[in-house]
This record gives sequence, C-alpha cells and structure tokens, in this order.
Amino acid sequence: MVAQYTVLGRQVGSHYLAMATLGTMALGTFLSMGGKQKAKQQGPPINATSKDEEQFIQEFIKSANAEEQKAKH
Repeated sequence: MVAQYTVLGRQVGSHYLAMATLGTMALGTFLSMGGKQKAKQQGPPINATSKDEEQFIQEFIKSANAEEQKAKH
C-alpha cells in the first residue's frame, strides 16, 4: 500500500505528492533559465567623418578581434 496524506480535505497518495514536487521543481528551473538573452556587448559609438573611415575602423576592429581569438587558442 501507499502512504496517504490529507491535503485540502482529500486523501492523496505519497507518489502523487512526489511527482508534484519534482514537476514543480523542474518547471521552476525551466522558467528561471528562460528569458531575454543578453545582447552582445557593444563598444562606444564610432564617430567617423565619412563612410570610408567608418568601414576602415570596423574592419580594423574585426581583424583585431580575430587576432585576439587566435592568441587565446
């Protein structure tokens, strides 16, 4: 037989209480890990005087980041 507990005036089996507890914990964990993803960190705005200068700066930053990634590995 299963142990019975009185919950809100009704007899409830211990296995139902265990399943409810595990389900509640799983749902709480799932909900706590959801939400907004953090956006990539952006640096300060690029104040370039022309489009060419802005493209040059962006390419330079990309190449510097690529070199940094190579150095880490």
